[in-house]
Amino acid sequence: MRGVYRIAAAVPALKVGNPAANADGIIAQYREAAAHGAAVVLFPELAITGYSCGDLFEQHTLLDAALAALQKIQDATSGQPAALIVGVPILYATRLFNCAAVIHDGELLALVGKTYLPNHREFYEKRQFRSIRECPTASITINGCDLPIGADFVFAVGNDCRFAVELSEDLCAVTPPSNELALNGAQIIFNLSACPELVGKADHRRRLVAGQSARLCAVYALAGAGVHESTSDLVFSGHAIIAENGRINAENQRFEREGTIIYADVVPRWLDSLRRAWTIFNDCPSTPVRRIALPALPVAPDTRYRVLPKQPFVPSDSADRERHCREIFSIQASGLAKRLEHTRAKRLVIGLSGGLDSTLAILVAAQACDMLKLPRKSICAITMPGMGTSSRTKNNAVAIAKKIGAELRTIDITKAVHGHFQDIGHDPKNLNVVYENSQARERTQILMDVANAVGGIVIGTGDLSEIALGWNTFNADHMSMYNVNCGVPKTLVRHLLEFYAAGADDDLARLLRDVNATPVSPELLPGTQHTEELLGCYELHDFFLYYFLKYGERPADLLEWAYQTFADCYEPKLIRETLATFLKRFFSQQFKRNAMPDGPKIGSIALSPRGDWRMPTDADAGAWLL
Repeated sequence: MRGVYRIAAAVPALKVGNPAANADGIIAQYREAAAHGAAVVLFPELAITGYSCGDLFEQHTLLDAALAALQKIQDATSGQPAALIVGVPILYATRLFNCAAVIHDGELLALVGKTYLPNHREFYEKRQFRSIRECPTASITINGCDLPIGADFVFAVGNDCRFAVELSEDLCAVTPPSNELALNGAQIIFNLSACPELVGKADHRRRLVAGQSARLCAVYALAGAGVHESTSDLVFSGHAIIAENGRINAENQRFEREGTIIYADVVPRWLDSLRRAWTIFNDCPSTPVRRIALPALPVAPDTRYRVLPKQPFVPSDSADRERHCREIFSIQASGLAKRLEHTRAKRLVIGLSGGLDSTLAILVAAQACDMLKLPRKSICAITMPGMGTSSRTKNNAVAIAKKIGAELRTIDITKAVHGHFQDIGHDPKNLNVVYENSQARERTQILMDVANAVGGIVIGTGDLSEIALGWNTFNADHMSMYNVNCGVPKTLVRHLLEFYAAGADDDLARLLRDVNATPVSPELLPGTQHTEELLGCYELHDFFLYYFLKYGERPADLLEWAYQTFADCYEPKLIRETLATFLKRFFSQQFKRNAMPDGPKIGSIALSPRGDWRMPTDADAGAWLL
């Protein structure tokens, strides 16, 4: 797929001090990874010789054998599309450097040296090696070829994929070299590591790798020396990790006796999109580095190591999801509590339909009342049945209001709406947009007037998905005095209700789960009216919304991702039609978003014109439509 690259972190089974044997193992794993579609294959620190050679690094026999093994590995990559990064000791005059050799298609491109050498407790690298900062030359001759040496390289395939290298404890420094390399455009950092294992050290390593990937908004891959490095007092585990922007995407089983390889499919352009929007990243000063061009790297043959979640707004892990839902309720309720305090409002007025969004809103209102030690009777829940209201939603609305402890008012809008039809000369048999929107505006008028009468504010209920699609009536359900749901997408609303139900009494839990099971409908027309039959599935819309806004993904790529992600759920024709609907409505409905009320920002995707999304009302969607 365009712009998707597969990276591999390999841990070979090696023999300490035997470069020839180690070269064979490295070549075998490289070929396996390349055949598996890898674009870059990473090996551990000093993998050609073994990290734990100690004073054997002073022996020319070992160093000469290492260069011969390096040549053998280099020759093995000839005609292969994947790059290879492997650790090797490099002698220059009287100084020995701990280096990473970057090889592609039979060519040794550069040697990247280790900057920070640990020399405490079990480490004594300065006994044999020197920091690459002490290298007196910017180029070196290895196996008859002149090539650059240093720590200041970014390797680039055009402007699409850029990577850089640091070694082991470089990551642990106060200012890791990868900071500067990322500021110079590297989207992927490869770390060749050889760190002995201790109790708790693996957790620390995971945090370091994940944290640096988040700090740099990058992919960070680490390959650590394996168990066959173990000697004397030290045991190595062969830990390999690939993280992206704070999350670990792949990790191996440590202490394996055989060689292991892990893979991750990465999309470098997504990291560029995040960095462009992250002004603090771009404000950091940087020192120019050397750029080494690669003619090409293979794109991933598939995306088996990049399975996008069908519901990107919803954590897949149940424990994470529970924490997520608890946090969202706290944000929503805290925002509402602040608005109540500031306005000195006495009441919270909510239009309660018995649907998903208004049910979530009244639960949030109840929590805000509890925070402020206000009686829940401060909530004035108004159910306003009309021409399309079902008994199921009406009964649920009434029962939920009573269970929450809110004041309940029932105001049938049928008579008022028909009177309005008569006033404006509309035929009530004409079930057009006037028929539907008149009901929405009548309900909003009631809510606003009641709020004035009781000294309250109207709590909005429309969710993020509806706001993105403009699936609301301008100056009707589009409007409120504070919308608690404006940051919550439809696919997440259901999980919030289920989370609340899990901690509620049996009666309320039953009601909430019935609301969750009710098809989404505006209930503005007589008979059955299902929103998703008109708009397309909210699961698809939320998928498009997430990747469209978070990464600025192109529609053609959105479509390709959706085809792969939903292959077992929806027909390609439906996916394509839903994307077209999403794009057309997203562009045409910005005028509603420009006038949307305040509400709490919940996640990284938000549409408030005062913060996250500023788009011209009259922008044309032509360039985005397929």
